[in-house]
Amino acid sequence: MTLTATSLTRTVQAPGVPTVPRAAFSRARVLIVGDVMLDRYWFGDVNRISPEAPVPVVHVKRNEERLGGAANVALGAASLGAQAGLLCVLGEDEPGERVVDLLDESGVTAFVTRDADLATTIKLRIVSRQQQLLRIDFENQPAREVLLAVLDQYRQLLDSYDVVLLSDYAKGGLTHVQPMIEAARAAGKLVLVDPKGSDYERYRGATILTPNRSELQQVVGEWRSEDDLTARAQNLRESLSLEALLLTRSEEGMTLFTAGGALHVPAQAREVYDVSGAGDTVIATLAASLSAGLPLAQAVVLANRAGSIVVGKLGTATVDYTELFSELT
Repeated sequence: MTLTATSLTRTVQAPGVPTVPRAAFSRARVLIVGDVMLDRYWFGDVNRISPEAPVPVVHVKRNEERLGGAANVALGAASLGAQAGLLCVLGEDEPGERVVDLLDESGVTAFVTRDADLATTIKLRIVSRQQQLLRIDFENQPAREVLLAVLDQYRQLLDSYDVVLLSDYAKGGLTHVQPMIEAARAAGKLVLVDPKGSDYERYRGATILTPNRSELQQVVGEWRSEDDLTARAQNLRESLSLEALLLTRSEEGMTLFTAGGALHVPAQAREVYDVSGAGDTVIATLAASLSAGLPLAQAVVLANRAGSIVVGKLGTATVDYTELFSELT
């Protein structure tokens, strides 16, 4: 599959938001691989401080469970109407069963390997009056033997998908990320990576990397100006043999770096409630749009729009087809 992009320079104006027919998304085939987790939310009221310590007492009134990590990415692609496959490892435990149940309801085709020694990752958030008070994480890493089996299954699945999306949350699910990239590129697939950590060498040869501002600064250092940012980002892109690097910049929008230059897409002004999961929505929309046949610049504009919508929602969330295009038709 060929990545198409317009000739991009630092002064070029971002194209308008494209409208994509549902049928185009329905033909899109995206394979998501990465770290899956269960996001749990406890919602309650705070009316007093604990007599045991200077901390608020939360009277929990309700709870919710949502797909998190790579599962939320897959759900984001499926919500747009794409054919989303999810390859992952889960523990043989109650949270793992809950993730499987949620996947069954989601429209995502799940390829799940179970690891008896793995505790399925949980992120428990305690929320009061739309504000997150505390997050508690439960996690460990899958066994090497299980991950090798997943790598074999991944190679068998490649022919059934057009775009591969690797969602790295540094939980061990992408231990073999480099052979995954090599196999997908050899098969002619686009490879999008949502990176984590400071070792970007492991993502060498991917088609597109989508770091946020703080993630990129871990790798290239702090930039002093837009020119400095462009130089650092382009040097990184070239050194890793990437076709593109998409920097998500919160209130500053996004900047796409390619061999042709840089394209900046400004943020769309909206009230922000929660940025958790925004990166998931951006890369899911980007992958589905590219698989649907959009040129890269248009896919980035659409991903930017999706990201601006999802930050107006509390917690990990997705954007469906109707929301994405409701103001454009």
